[in-house]
Amino acid sequence: MDNGDLSLMLQGYGMTTAEMFYRMPDHRSILQTFVWQHMDLAPDYPKMFEFIEFWQKEIEGPLHSVRFSHKTLIAPNEWRNVVGEFTIH
Repeated sequence: MDNGDLSLMLQGYGMTTAEMFYRMPDHRSILQTFVWQHMDLAPDYPKMFEFIEFWQKEIEGPLHSVRFSHKTLIAPNEWRNVVGEFTIH
């Protein structure tokens, strides 16, 4: 993870994973899947919707459905202040 990802997580971004079902261009009865992941901001998901718009304009296989999940990787309850540390031999 680079500093850019950490900076995004501290701003509230999380990992969005989308599974896209699309029809084959030459065989419309066959469904294929494509998995997309990106750091995105819930609840608007601007990056995911930007990618879906790109797909609809540029990719020949029409989308059938999109299923997605979102997980914030840093939450307030995951931070704790450590005052000291000791070791036992």
